[in-house]
Amino acid sequence: MKKIKISILILLISVSFSSYSQSKIAHINTTELVQSMPDYAKMQTEIEKKVKEYETSIQDLVKGWEEKRKKYESEAPEKTPEENQKRALEIQGDEQSIRQYQAQAQQELQKLEFELLKPITEAAQNAINEVANELDFDFVLDSTQGQGVIVANGKDLMQDVKKKLGF
Repeated sequence: MKKIKISILILLISVSFSSYSQSKIAHINTTELVQSMPDYAKMQTEIEKKVKEYETSIQDLVKGWEEKRKKYESEAPEKTPEENQKRALEIQGDEQSIRQYQAQAQQELQKLEFELLKPITEAAQNAINEVANELDFDFVLDSTQGQGVIVANGKDLMQDVKKKLGF
């Protein structure tokens, strides 16, 4: 009985392996694909424009803060200790506001990038799926470095997917 169970198990494993080995496998570097898409370049331009807007705003805030700090420092000998303490707190509050604005700007940039990148990655994924189906591939592995594919000797779908996307 034990030999029969072992024989059946070996048979099942060999059938599973043989059907797996007949599967058609392809690969594509999804990061390279997305970065080569025309909409990606437009997205980068839009993000860079927004980054420059935030940088200008932050530089203006910092410049105003530095001017105020220098003014308060130069007037400090003429003011009472209570006034100087109040001014020091005001300067600290302004500095904290600038830091909060920087953090908020960073969050908004990340949100914008996500919103702009989502339709691009979805279009890439849809094109990959369509090409894989058209070419009858069972599996498509992401050959982007660090994604777990060590050797990618199978069919590279990059050109087929770019053609599907129209570039």
